[in-house]
Amino acid sequence: MTSVAPPPVLSAVALTKTYGAAVALAGVDFRVAAGESVAIMGASGSGKTTLLHCLAGIIRPDAGSIDLALASGPVSIVQLSEKERSRLRREAFGFVFQQGFLLPELTAVENVALPLMLGGVARPIAEHDAAGWLAALGLAGFESRRIGQLSGGQAQRVAIARAQVTGASIVFADEPTGALDSHTSAEVMDALIGSTIGRGRSLVVVTHDEGVAARCSRVLQLADGRIVDEAVTA
Repeated sequence: MTSVAPPPVLSAVALTKTYGAAVALAGVDFRVAAGESVAIMGASGSGKTTLLHCLAGIIRPDAGSIDLALASGPVSIVQLSEKERSRLRREAFGFVFQQGFLLPELTAVENVALPLMLGGVARPIAEHDAAGWLAALGLAGFESRRIGQLSGGQAQRVAIARAQVTGASIVFADEPTGALDSHTSAEVMDALIGSTIGRGRSLVVVTHDEGVAARCSRVLQLADGRIVDEAVTA
């Protein structure tokens, strides 16, 4: 009996993007289903981060389509205005970057609560929800610490909590363990996968680390702006 692949929550067809004479994407197709994780690998300059930024609505491709399945109906990301894409990034997507991009002047709970407050949630409610996520990621008792008082792994778990607190259906992670040692990297990936795939959400990871990629459901290899290999992990 042939298994039927689940429908994608995010799909892209024939994405192209150039910067002057440099070709960043040359007709890339992509899909990720709910509860699935996809790693994007490739040498520097292969188009990994450009692909992630297009999928997340940070930049607009020169050509191609990107469709997001929401409960309210399908959305064509490339047809949205910058304001609409900004709102989509704030409400439907979460982001975890190599350096975290946390605000050092804020406490851990304030960093996590910030996306909710930007969306209009009252501060007490936002901080209550943020504290719940910190606790879920093993940071109960660290709510009042500023980022400089946390280890690298703890700071990345704060970033993961911030990415999840709005209920994002897809989390995009760009080299989330790139600045961490191997032990801490494994702990951060445990937290990232548990809080996304473990809750039926989707995860898209750009990484150079084969160990990180092996934790994902599928691995895409990019070269010169094209997908040259795709593998399903065990």
